[in-house]
Amino acid sequence: MSEPTTHPSDEPLGALVHRLSEQVPELVRSELRLAQAELAQKGRRAGIGIGMFTGAGLLAFFGVATLVATAVIALALVLPLWASGLIVAGVLLVAALGAALAGRNEVAAATPPAPERALAGVREDVSVIKGGRA
Repeated sequence: MSEPTTHPSDEPLGALVHRLSEQVPELVRSELRLAQAELAQKGRRAGIGIGMFTGAGLLAFFGVATLVATAVIALALVLPLWASGLIVAGVLLVAALGAALAGRNEVAAATPPAPERALAGVREDVSVIKGGRA
């Protein structure tokens, strides 16, 4: 718990300056801890989005490979076998599109990687110091 303090107007200027010099470093450390926590959270979200993009790329690769196999089968045998290859390729490409859109949303949620809450806290602290209100 913090110690009870008197009203600032009751304290001499030297005591106020001393108290300020003790409190400002703790305030800065707290703001830095908040910024670090926010950046770690955004980094995790960006990592998830990048993983989803990787999955989308892998699914797209399999889709292209299936399209190539389908073209070979279609040229070798003019039978309905190629139709099944096209269906499989279409399903894989639709899945790749879904993963890419989900990955894009995750990366967009993590950018810009600025610690907004910490910056807002610093702005508020600066305005309080400039305005002299508690």
